[in-house]
Amino acid sequence: MRTHLHLATRDLDDSIAFYRTLLNVEPTKRHDDYALFVTDRPGLELALSLDARARASADAHFGIAVDAAELVDAAIGRLRGAGLSVDVETDQTCCYATQNKVWATDPDGRRWETYFVIAETEERDGENVDCCVSHGEASTCCTSSR
Repeated sequence: MRTHLHLATRDLDDSIAFYRTLLNVEPTKRHDDYALFVTDRPGLELALSLDARARASADAHFGIAVDAAELVDAAIGRLRGAGLSVDVETDQTCCYATQNKVWATDPDGRRWETYFVIAETEERDGENVDCCVSHGEASTCCTSSR
């Protein structure tokens, strides 16, 4: 079983470069106006379509849950190695779990987290009430009335 996501992008080449790095795979299909990435871990089909009107939603983000903290470290290395800006959170409680994670933003402004859950908690945000704040704006993972 795989999840299928289809995202519009204003710049297909930049988006292919971003998702190649994020997912650590080459696209399985590539055309002038379309690309498809297929991964087994996570089970994902990610389609990208060229659309000059593409805009990221400010009320959503995407995530990749990994099975080991070392995989977050590997994602940090790949993303930084590609020259991408990242936000790293280590041992932070957010959304009822203590996690290690790295955030990166695709060329259209979509926020992606790669994360490992260290432990489940009964706290939503722990001591770090800004656990999911990036660039001055709260993301959806820790949205609450504060």
